[in-house]
Amino acid sequence: MMMFINNINPVLFSIGPFSVRYYGIVYALGFILAYLFLRHNIRYKRLKLTYDQLDSYFLWLIIGSILMARLFEVFVYNLPYYINHLSETYQIWNGGMAFQGGLIGAIIVTVLFSKKYKINFYDIADPLMIPLSLTLIFGRIANYTNSELYGTITNPISTPWCVVFEKVDNYCRHPTQIYEAIKNVFIFITLAIYRHHHSKTGYKHYKKGTLFWIFVLLYGILRFLITFLRDEPLYWGLNVGQWVCLAMVIVASIFLWRIHAQDLNVAHSH
Repeated sequence: MMMFINNINPVLFSIGPFSVRYYGIVYALGFILAYLFLRHNIRYKRLKLTYDQLDSYFLWLIIGSILMARLFEVFVYNLPYYINHLSETYQIWNGGMAFQGGLIGAIIVTVLFSKKYKINFYDIADPLMIPLSLTLIFGRIANYTNSELYGTITNPISTPWCVVFEKVDNYCRHPTQIYEAIKNVFIFITLAIYRHHHSKTGYKHYKKGTLFWIFVLLYGILRFLITFLRDEPLYWGLNVGQWVCLAMVIVASIFLWRIHAQDLNVAHSH
């Protein structure tokens, strides 16, 4: 009978009081990857910004996404816990960053920045979805090292790959962090193939916003399904994450329909 034990130390190394965690490394690498990806787009004239403007954008992107990710985690997902543990509200190095909040923060910063420099929001948002979806793969693995966002209790007979998170309890649970990492692999591959196909055609038939809203749609659908296995309290039959995912699916579907409505009407007329 197979059973995995998670007793991973989330700290890669420490120097005095300073600790470097896998979780923080993933965040740093994600921002670096996204920055380099947008620089590549500037270089090949796909993004009408200067490098100095990009530097300014990323400074605010980092602040806005991290701040909103933490606020979303504290006030939307775990308010009762943090009311009783106020000293932990700022301890982001221990995990507890809600992706949906981070996405909202990134959207707000990008909207304001796009208006300031008079560029299309999707000129930034669309290409960012490639490095974002890649980073999320490693982000969920970092959640696994932190022993957070674990799944419901199961057993090694029905679920041979179940994991005992020693920092949590002695029960064997669904490793939902790994399920979500696999989900993010699928999203990354889908977006990469879509972008590659349209780059070969010179973006002649590419509709701005498609890449961004496909990401939101796929993320919402797949996380909604996986989260049935998350060990979280329910509200009207679903947990908080699933309600947020439903909102993502609805909004993404509306925007994708609006973006492609003209093509659909032309096809229907024929």
